[in-house]
Amino acid sequence: MNVKHTPTAIVHKGQKGGTTGCGTDTTIHSTHWTNTSEKITCDKNGCKN
Repeated sequence: MNVKHTPTAIVHKGQKGGTTGCGTDTTIHSTHWTNTSEKITCDKNGCKN
């Protein structure tokens, strides 16, 4: 499952309510995050690699 940051439209590896592959905490401003099946668009280590 991937998670999308709605204000920036960047898709990260991970899921809502946890931490993304690049280390972003999705519990902070949780309304800005949504689970998605879209392709990962984050270029940071952990998400892209």
